[in-house]
Amino acid sequence: MLCALGTAVCFGTASVLQAVAARATAPGSGSGVDAVLLMRVVRQWRYVAGLALDAIGFVLEVAALRLIPIYAVGAALASSLAVTAVTAAWVMRTRLSGVEWAAVLTVCGGLGLLGLASGAEGHETGSMALKVGTLCVGFAVLAIGAAGGRLPGRARPAVLGLGAGIGFGVVEVAVRLVDDVSPGAVLTNPAAYAVLVGGGSAFLLLTSALQRGSVTAATAGMVIGETLGPSLVGVIWLGDRTRDGLAPMAIAGFVLAVLGALALARFGEAPAAGPSESADESRPGLAREDQGGA
Repeated sequence: MLCALGTAVCFGTASVLQAVAARATAPGSGSGVDAVLLMRVVRQWRYVAGLALDAIGFVLEVAALRLIPIYAVGAALASSLAVTAVTAAWVMRTRLSGVEWAAVLTVCGGLGLLGLASGAEGHETGSMALKVGTLCVGFAVLAIGAAGGRLPGRARPAVLGLGAGIGFGVVEVAVRLVDDVSPGAVLTNPAAYAVLVGGGSAFLLLTSALQRGSVTAATAGMVIGETLGPSLVGVIWLGDRTRDGLAPMAIAGFVLAVLGALALARFGEAPAAGPSESADESRPGLAREDQGGA
């Protein structure tokens, strides 16, 4: 659980550092993904530090997935929004409303309940059908992106965010399905390729969602996609369980952590402006687009 919480701290802090670096970089001339802007922003130590934290967070995530149930790791990953919110309030002087502070406390309380109720990870290694199915879902994320990118208005970022969440969920499940890390076993395990396909697809969809619409809608979809599906897979097929008699506590903790994260969805990308952002949830996404999609 400490590894999972460390992942949330790394990912949440990295979002703020990268947002600060993007704000300090002159915007590009175009819209969408600006390769020139990316080359400029990676020269800033804050952005590089954010990337380093992302790498450390991923290592901690893998360690957590090998030790505790997927549902606990998924809830902890969603809680990175609480870390981003608190860090942004301090570093970027973003004002949190009373409701958002309550959401931060709700996330913390939910994770506390999960920590008390979670058992060890399940010992099932997954069938070959599940491994192949996980890889297929990773490719399906690309199809979701192709379809979602054509939708109008708020539906587009919501669907793209949901697809990104499913892709990140594929990574969570696939890590558990790679039980033998010897080179020969990895090369013949479809789950190993699912890690790459799911993670890459999720990154593309989330980037597109944040560039083209509301951060809140995209992040809400992502939180749902990366928590619910993988948690069910862990419980149904991989043997994840709670401590004896504490299943209701685990369910309550999971629900509280996810609901709290959804309430903080506008921090899916650290705010690029001041307190007035909370009045218009679409503005962070527009600010990101104006920065060239860093």
